Amino acid sequence: MFDIHSHILPGIDDGSPDIAVSLEMARMAVANGVTVQACTPHILPGVYNNSGPQIRKAIAALQQILDQEGISLRLVTGADVHLVPDLVGGLRSGHLLTLADTRYVLVEPPHHLPPQRLVEQFFNIMVAGYHPVLTHPERLRWIETHYPLMEQLAHGGVWMQITASSLTGSFGRNPQKWAHRMLDEGLVHVIASDSHDARRRPPNLLEGFEFAARRVGEAEATHMVLTRPACILENNAPSTVPPPLAQAGHSEDSHEKHASRATGPSKPYRDDNGRPVAQAGAGGGLRGLLGGLRRYVSGKR
Repeated sequence: MFDIHSHILPGIDDGSPDIAVSLEMARMAVANGVTVQACTPHILPGVYNNSGPQIRKAIAALQQILDQEGISLRLVTGADVHLVPDLVGGLRSGHLLTLADTRYVLVEPPHHLPPQRLVEQFFNIMVAGYHPVLTHPERLRWIETHYPLMEQLAHGGVWMQITASSLTGSFGRNPQKWAHRMLDEGLVHVIASDSHDARRRPPNLLEGFEFAARRVGEAEATHMVLTRPACILENNAPSTVPPPLAQAGHSEDSHEKHASRATGPSKPYRDDNGRPVAQAGAGGGLRGLLGGLRRYVSGKR
């Protein structure tokens, strides 16, 4: 499996505090079946003032120690990029990092309040040639009142990454509820550990995979921890991998069958002509997101 979200680098953010914990996390990840680990520390000005060159140096140092210890885990670059002004400029300059230097970038919105013009911000990232992966939407406090926005983004091409521990209930009842609903409704592209340490928030991608396999089937769960993460690491276009259930051309009856196990039904997102956005395929993200942006703007008038 490939884990695209972790805070395994020592002493750089709220993740691993030192090299001993990083080594323990690495061993746990390998025991989970992870072979490639993205190192994605926070980049949040004023709180975590990390930068691309600094992260690259820390990854190289940790990889050297892993190799010396005989731990078979390949580290790749990345960052948990918070929404900031001129995010695209930061990516182009190298101050902000994409995942493994590909088109894919982890994007973390504010946790407590929904940012203004969120759809427009994601659209701008895609227009610039990058592909955003929204981190742990199920744990955002405002998903309770803005779930249709998550549907709009997911059907418009933004990839959704949920946390393994959310599925199993470690983050509490609400994150678990929304993680289950997104999983059942076919909105989840990737499961990641978002591990921070070896005890409270450990590498547990295998638990997330096993839960997803029981709920939506092993094939779809494998896409979430292997097929789509491999697509990211190889910098392939999203259209080269199977889309999530709700975007795979499923009938509304099939869609609502999945939704019935969650907190309520949800209709497939449709374009201006009444066609499901899924008809455009996973590669039609810009078209879908542009349609959503038009509706978003119209609704504000």
